[in-house]
Amino acid sequence: MDNVLVLIASPHYPGLAPDIITKAQSLLPDAGSSRNLSSHATEIAFSGNQSGLEDALRDSLAGAQIDFAIVPATNRVKKILIADMDSTMIGQECIDELGKRAGLGEKIAAITTRAMRGELDFEGAVRERVGLMAGLAETEIQSVIDHDLTYTPGGRTLVQSMRANGAFTSLVSGGFTQFTAHVAGVCGFHENRANELIIENAALTGKVGEPILGQQAKVEALQEYCARLGADPADVIAVGDGANDLGMLSVAGMGVALHAKPAVREAAQIRIDHSGLDALLYLQGYSKDQFIS
Repeated sequence: MDNVLVLIASPHYPGLAPDIITKAQSLLPDAGSSRNLSSHATEIAFSGNQSGLEDALRDSLAGAQIDFAIVPATNRVKKILIADMDSTMIGQECIDELGKRAGLGEKIAAITTRAMRGELDFEGAVRERVGLMAGLAETEIQSVIDHDLTYTPGGRTLVQSMRANGAFTSLVSGGFTQFTAHVAGVCGFHENRANELIIENAALTGKVGEPILGQQAKVEALQEYCARLGADPADVIAVGDGANDLGMLSVAGMGVALHAKPAVREAAQIRIDHSGLDALLYLQGYSKDQFIS
């Protein structure tokens, strides 16, 4: 069998109903038997022509909070995880939270939204938003960390389970090191990379360290990790939600758009719209009893 269809039900569902699995199986050319990864995830191996299959599956699952992905049967367990931070590993855009504290919440959030949709130059949008917050007290960074950050369900489980299986993990963000260092520590990433807010006299200067880490820098980080670890981009699983993630999602062996902006969702190899980050373990063939919380 050349390929695997993975079905993942929303955690809000009681599970994957047998009739849904049977219906999906009937759409697959030369389908094998199904294997339950958990009560909420099933995989079905198959071979044959995939033409029109994704559309047929999407029509079949319309209205159900069920994600699906078609992945190659070989090289499923990845050696490297690269994850975006804002709106991926955490539920917030940290720059927007700082903007609220500067009294510019709506203005900064509007720029963020357009940048993440790919409507604005990412690097220019970073400079503009940081410039607006010149003079904001440095203590507001810790206040955001202490009071505003929420973690996407399954994130720590994803990182810890892959680490336990020998994978290298890195948080690579277009956000700021002051936040990625904390989030990476909580989730257990080996490394983190991001932009640096320049601080002087205990306040933001309105400047950000150059060069700015944007879309191309994320691709270069992926390539650097592969070279360092003797791996290939096919050995990488990458996850993100915004336009600046598209490069790394297209280069990685598995590129996953998680609860992503529309343009990103349409362009990515794999989209997860209903489940948490632990869905990325199911994509690789991990069963629930292999998860490390």
